[in-house]
Amino acid sequence: MSFLRYFPVLFCFGLLNVSAETVDVFSPDKRIKLSISNSTYGLNYKIERDGKVIIAESSLGLAVDNVRLGSSDMKLLSSDKKTVKDSYKIIAGSHQSVADHYQSIKLEYVTQSESKKYLNIHARVYDQGVAFRYELPTINSFKEFSIQYEMTGFFFPKDYQCYGTNQGKFSNGHEGEFDPVKASMIREHNLYDHPLVCKTGDQNATFALAESNVKNYPGSWYSGRGDGDLGVSSVLTPRFDNRPDGLNRVAVKGNLSEKFFTPWRVIQLGDEPGDLTEFPLVKLLGEPTKIKDTRWIKPGKVAWDWWNDNQVVLQNTSVKPGMNTETYKAYIDFAATLKLEYILIDAGWHEGAAWSSTPGADVTKPIAAMDMPEILRYAKEKNVGVWVWLQWKQLDWQMEEALKAYQQWGIKGIKVDFMERTDQEMIDFYHKLLNTAAKYKIMVDLHGTFPAGGLNRTYPHLLTQEGVMGGEYNKWSSRVTARHNVSVPFTRMLIAPIDYTPGGFRHATPEKFPQLRRNTLPYVQTTRGQALAMYVVYDSPLQMLADSPITYSKTDGIWPQPESEWQEGLQFIRDVPVTWDETKILQGDIGEYIVTARRSGKNWYLGAMTNESARELTIPLHFLGKEKYSAEIWQDGKTISSVDKATAELNARDKLTLKLAATGGAVVVLKK
Repeated sequence: MSFLRYFPVLFCFGLLNVSAETVDVFSPDKRIKLSISNSTYGLNYKIERDGKVIIAESSLGLAVDNVRLGSSDMKLLSSDKKTVKDSYKIIAGSHQSVADHYQSIKLEYVTQSESKKYLNIHARVYDQGVAFRYELPTINSFKEFSIQYEMTGFFFPKDYQCYGTNQGKFSNGHEGEFDPVKASMIREHNLYDHPLVCKTGDQNATFALAESNVKNYPGSWYSGRGDGDLGVSSVLTPRFDNRPDGLNRVAVKGNLSEKFFTPWRVIQLGDEPGDLTEFPLVKLLGEPTKIKDTRWIKPGKVAWDWWNDNQVVLQNTSVKPGMNTETYKAYIDFAATLKLEYILIDAGWHEGAAWSSTPGADVTKPIAAMDMPEILRYAKEKNVGVWVWLQWKQLDWQMEEALKAYQQWGIKGIKVDFMERTDQEMIDFYHKLLNTAAKYKIMVDLHGTFPAGGLNRTYPHLLTQEGVMGGEYNKWSSRVTARHNVSVPFTRMLIAPIDYTPGGFRHATPEKFPQLRRNTLPYVQTTRGQALAMYVVYDSPLQMLADSPITYSKTDGIWPQPESEWQEGLQFIRDVPVTWDETKILQGDIGEYIVTARRSGKNWYLGAMTNESARELTIPLHFLGKEKYSAEIWQDGKTISSVDKATAELNARDKLTLKLAATGGAVVVLKK
């Protein structure tokens, strides 16, 4: 694989005289300094925080048409610094708005060779981190071009403790554990996914490497530098149309009919791991949306069929549950009782549906057992919207026709699955899909996909996405542990919302789980308290209820039914919001535990989750302000499937104590 990437020649940058062309940019609070230099060996950068080096001198540049722009023959033509103080109003997400406040710089370089080539670097320094990207300006004499690799490095001054998912291959579903790994153990043949999160060893200071705003470009990965050197290099996914035996693989094909920008390379910084989760820097760096009327974008909760294997109780006993009209009317009855906004009809509803790109499918023709007009009529009568599942290639063959039809039918959203690639051609598909969906006012949930940073700012109708090892794995694996569950908020969730698909209400201890694991009506290896807490801790404007209406009932499973017959905690899931005005991470650490506070209007919601260790948490409530709040508290009960409920009067001077069982959790609702 070595021919796919560029490994920078390593020099002791610290001994170089680079003062002639070194430019420093500071964060608004002056804690972060970015230095960009043009040295004897080419362009490089360094990041310091509070005077301590976080990213040592690291290489910059692009290989364009096999010419390394950023190597030793670059000349600085101009620099332009600016201060930006703005805000970004979030249509659906973890905040109502966030401050967009940074110092920026644009640096223009040119090669000193006879055939001049121009490369610009744009950088922003926020209080929360650094982002930079490359620009190929239209002044270049070439119009058609290819990019072979980036020379971008992230070199570490010491052996950081990191957390990441080594996928090991370019084509995958971007699902896995964020395992602890020392920086010195990241190999040059590894392919680590986004984000790569590292602790500096300076108390609990943490940073994350990520990317944002990928367009006309492939996704990237992190590989070790080789030869025992600390840090990682950025590796681009090769284009899908490369020759399998080609020795000079291409990552990007482009043209300069307009300025060409690469994605942002992001280094997010915080005093604690939770600081990274709290501020949506990766989303902020997405291209602002061009959708003017967003009133049709409506977040909500969803009754989902696939995880529980279409298990409902039908009043018409002559029909078996499955992919048929009666089954989905039963899901609609359940959703309507809980006032859920949507149901999702997963794989199998249309002719030729398959997980692979099987020819002969027609995504506009429901199978005979699915009377789609009747399902949609009934759903509308019950004030429930309908989403449908699609395999990406089968949709691509009919995209314009299908999405136009869905709008006419009244379909509200689509779940598009099994892309499992991040080459430039697939990234182009994402943008084509999301633009076409916006045209027909169809919301989107991406599955089998990479964690697409910033895409949900550009396309706010992209409500959520997978690219996470979520609850579905409980059907066939023991990998979705409590430790994994409390790693996700500090890692994968930094990039974009997560369609983890919570809501499993059949609980088993980790010891008993392997014997109980099954495909139909599956179990989870965590407590009821943790199941509830996921609806606060996990960020997703489209939030699933993955279990069966049968499981959510204490009685016969036929809906509607009175609240007295609901399983414990279902009332909380019914009432909890999916979008928020404010988010705070109060406590926690990667793989250990987390306490999240989110505000909706005047009310606060707290979610706490722990790993396999029981713990008692004391939580100061200083964020509440002066008023008194009435608190409803659900925390782990005597059994793994129960919760104890209590009430209290609390204010900002109080401290709240929560007792979490092993693999457990708790939720609190604070109302004025």
